[in-house]
Amino acid sequence: MKRAAKVAAVAALGLVGTAALAVAAACLAAGCSGGAGYLAQSVGGHLDLMQRARPVPAWLADDATPAALRARLELSQRIREFAVAELRLPDGASYRRYADLARPAAVWNVVAAPELSLELKNWCFPVVGCVGYRGYYDRAAADALAAQLRDEGWEVAVYPVPAYSTLGKLEWAGGDPLLSTFIHWPEGELARLIFHELAHQVVYVKGDTTFNESFATAVERIGGRRWLDTRAGAAARDEYARFDARRRDFRALTLAARRELEAIYAGDGSADAKRAAKAQAMARLRAEHERLRREAWDGFAGYDAWVERANNAALGVQAAYTDLVPGFERLFAACGGDFDCFYDRVRALARLPREERHATLRAEH
Repeated sequence: MKRAAKVAAVAALGLVGTAALAVAAACLAAGCSGGAGYLAQSVGGHLDLMQRARPVPAWLADDATPAALRARLELSQRIREFAVAELRLPDGASYRRYADLARPAAVWNVVAAPELSLELKNWCFPVVGCVGYRGYYDRAAADALAAQLRDEGWEVAVYPVPAYSTLGKLEWAGGDPLLSTFIHWPEGELARLIFHELAHQVVYVKGDTTFNESFATAVERIGGRRWLDTRAGAAARDEYARFDARRRDFRALTLAARRELEAIYAGDGSADAKRAAKAQAMARLRAEHERLRREAWDGFAGYDAWVERANNAALGVQAAYTDLVPGFERLFAACGGDFDCFYDRVRALARLPREERHATLRAEH
């Protein structure tokens, strides 16, 4: 698969520059013991990732570092400094080291939803609270959980996560490193990912995935636009424009599908009637995707696999990353584009009860 298609496969959920809050980091920060089972694999996986990381200057000074990697590491440090100077993001240890993981993802997340609902199954952990996914450093372990959940009647999706945030809890240990899973992404996507992950260190509300991910997505979009407008070259801007046009089309497509399914599931019909209506809605999603691919995307195949496997779980997790973004963007505009004001307003929202902060962000202004 070509690089653009690989990036699009991750971006299919609208999650380029995504964060997945690894239970490993939460467990380490909370002082969990490394016993058998899930927490042990989480701690072990994160420690392995950290041990692979070396300071960026060490990679740049190493004659064995490939020229392409050297250029991307240099770019990453310019993006990192921009994040501090222009976006008022934390000036800590994160993204000043690099690790080659020798695998296509940092972790694989498992998400699940009922047959007639987009509401994700939650798992609860120390520090991060309850989240709508369960992450694994080993793909086979993720697939095993997915199979178990399917046997229990859940609709399930497993998706690769290129990076995750430790919420600034492990800055003392070197913070979050740059990873081989995303370092060669297009310039605009690399910038967005770094901005997204650092945003989690600014504000994080335990147990509210939609608030946290929508906030970080808003920061990545605003910051990404600023980077491209003021720091990137014409080629990078053109590359991003083509990629983002497809992504915006895809988001509109899946948003329409989510809204249709939400209406179906909330309706008064029987379960059988809802299943029939759901099948028709999914058929429309796939037909419209095929039309876009043929007429607007010049045969671009980056989203094909996602659409083929689309289900309630896949559509539900996408909503968690985008649902409240317009509200955060309105809040940023109300602050006149001042990031310090914006972050203060977001911190104030974070202190409100969950329903109140969500309602505030959804309110039209």
